[in-house]
Amino acid sequence: MANILVVDDEMGIRELLSEILGDEGHVVQLAENAQQARAARIESRPDLVLLDIWMPDTDGVTLLKEWQRDGMLTMPVIMMSGHATIDTAVEATRIGALNFLEKPIALQKLLKAVQQGLSRGNDVVRPALPSLPATVAETHVNNVLAHSFSASSAAYESRSFAAVAVPAPATNNQFANLSFELPLREARDAFERIYFEYHLHREGGSMTRVAEKTGLERTHLYRKLKQLGVESVKYAKRGE
Repeated sequence: MANILVVDDEMGIRELLSEILGDEGHVVQLAENAQQARAARIESRPDLVLLDIWMPDTDGVTLLKEWQRDGMLTMPVIMMSGHATIDTAVEATRIGALNFLEKPIALQKLLKAVQQGLSRGNDVVRPALPSLPATVAETHVNNVLAHSFSASSAAYESRSFAAVAVPAPATNNQFANLSFELPLREARDAFERIYFEYHLHREGGSMTRVAEKTGLERTHLYRKLKQLGVESVKYAKRGE
């Protein structure tokens, strides 16, 4: 279990990352801007920071540079952005960013990046590299971005989860109780709720297998379960 700080001005992304990392057993703190991130960095000394690049007031690269300047960049930092440029990536890498995640963030990429970051948590954080030739830095960043932004999921290991408490599978009676008098949207939500509860029970709570069965990417599956009110079901690793 690790203490992870998520810094992003978008509430939906903060909540989604908090839910996913919380299900992984981590303690998650949230900050919506640089001011809150500074306070959280001092108070909790996080083991890892997920830092959005584009934020109002103070952007993520500026905050990263500030932490490096003040000797507070003692933890791995993973940058997040939906439109990072090579120049921005080079600058963040020189300052000390460990990795980049492209939005929307695929679950497998998130979990692998977090695992890699935590495994390097005890390493001495790199200082800024002002003397590093630009061509070398750009080559390094291009390699990082190519790895981080890869759309292929074959490079990532699948991970299974078991449900602590999974609703009973849907029965014919449950479907029979669906009222045709409901507005279409409410009826659809009711059906989808039963549908996902059925697959969660059938697959023993494995989010990987439910995603495969339903044809959803796991990040989208998390969002759908939350939207339907199924987010109260908590998942834990096997053996815990």
